[in-house]
Amino acid sequence: MGILETICEERRKDAARNKRARPASSLEREASPPRPAFRTAGAESGDCRRGLLIAECKRASPSRGLLLEDYDPVRLACAYERGGAGLVSVLTEPRLFLGADAHLAAVRNRVGLPVLRKDFVVDPYQIDEAWAIGADAILLIADALGESELCDFGAQAHELGLSVLVELRELDQLGKALAAKPDAVGVNSRDLRDFSVHRDKAAAMAAHLTAALPEGTLLVAESGMRTADDVAALREAGYRGFLVGEALSTAADPEAAARLFASATVGADAVKKGTICA
Repeated sequence: MGILETICEERRKDAARNKRARPASSLEREASPPRPAFRTAGAESGDCRRGLLIAECKRASPSRGLLLEDYDPVRLACAYERGGAGLVSVLTEPRLFLGADAHLAAVRNRVGLPVLRKDFVVDPYQIDEAWAIGADAILLIADALGESELCDFGAQAHELGLSVLVELRELDQLGKALAAKPDAVGVNSRDLRDFSVHRDKAAAMAAHLTAALPEGTLLVAESGMRTADDVAALREAGYRGFLVGEALSTAADPEAAARLFASATVGADAVKKGTICA
């Protein structure tokens, strides 16, 4: 099996074990009600809109191994919030990413931003679980789910008040991605089958997706953004959401790095006109 299939199979086993220990009917939310996610900030005058920086708390990855020996997701999340991020993503997959549900719960308890549970959802129990630990949004991966699953999982998440980001890799996955009625659609420049990165793919897909997405659905670029210039280029291509992980998690000064990346989500025309959104 490839990396994605291996992770998904392990997460199915985890979900089966967890639901035996704590059935969905016994779960209670450990945080305040879900906060709306995937909203960009708008100016009262002009048509300028600041994009959404989704800053990720990430300890390890299958491609690079351990990223941070001294990993403190709360410290990172607070730095991201001060730096201007609009959403915090927290990895909870425990084996290859060394994440934990407790990381997300701790972050949600400390920051005022909405929090995305970044994981591999393959069982409806994981959606109830995400709600219970305090997530405001979940990720659904088109490569891991069929169209009927995306439809059912998206509906379940929305019933719980959670926002939904559906990640796709190819344009021909858009139809089934939209079955989830997502709040955001993401294009992952990293191929989850082998974790190779194709940085030009997201830019090439942007125009088609921008025209095809329902009004109000945020288009998100994921992975492969190493610098603020990478974000600015994807902004020009049509993206308004930017999920940045390793470049922020491993930065010497995460707050300053978040501020730099957040500034790149503002369109160049808006900067010139002095209409940068707050």
